[in-house]
Amino acid sequence: MTRLPSSAPCCAGDGPSNRSRRMLLIATAGAGGALAVGAAVPFVASLTPSERALAAGAPVEVDIDKLAPGEMMVVEWRGKPVWILHRTPEMLATLAKAEPNLADPGSAVESQQPDYARNPHRSIKPEYLVAVGICTHLGCSPSDKFKTGAESGVSADWPGGFLCPCHGSTFDLAGRVFKNKPAPTNLEVPPHKYLSEGRLIIGSDDTAAA
Repeated sequence: MTRLPSSAPCCAGDGPSNRSRRMLLIATAGAGGALAVGAAVPFVASLTPSERALAAGAPVEVDIDKLAPGEMMVVEWRGKPVWILHRTPEMLATLAKAEPNLADPGSAVESQQPDYARNPHRSIKPEYLVAVGICTHLGCSPSDKFKTGAESGVSADWPGGFLCPCHGSTFDLAGRVFKNKPAPTNLEVPPHKYLSEGRLIIGSDDTAAA
């Protein structure tokens, strides 16, 4: 058997011309793959228009007909949690009692709510609170503390409301901040309106679309 000299290539396919052809094939395949990915991105994006619209702030419709008095539901609008609280008559009765201890009981800071929510209950319908569940201090999400008095774990005279766990800001059942707390303003009330007795739209109202 004849042995190849040690300096000879191991096989005939490794010549300069073959190596050049392989490199050309690899480069061509890579370019084709990049084009395929580039074409796929807009196609995939076109499959989720509703998600993009919601992220941009599209209005959100919510059914509230099964929300019982005393219950609260949370929906997402513009990436924020929005509370919808069905207040009981007892909850509404606490609003006037809390006013002497509130920093802005009359909702004087106009940027925190539409004009139609500048009332003692900060809502269109007194029984429903619609508010963005983000503390106006540093953006934490307050916890609901609907139980009153010592049972709430807040204080013996607690009237019911919300407590921010990060720095202790407290809000009443209309989202109004109590005095001497880190939060500078009341919770935000987003634009909203009722499409029917049991259906609400958040992010749009009769004055302007958000």
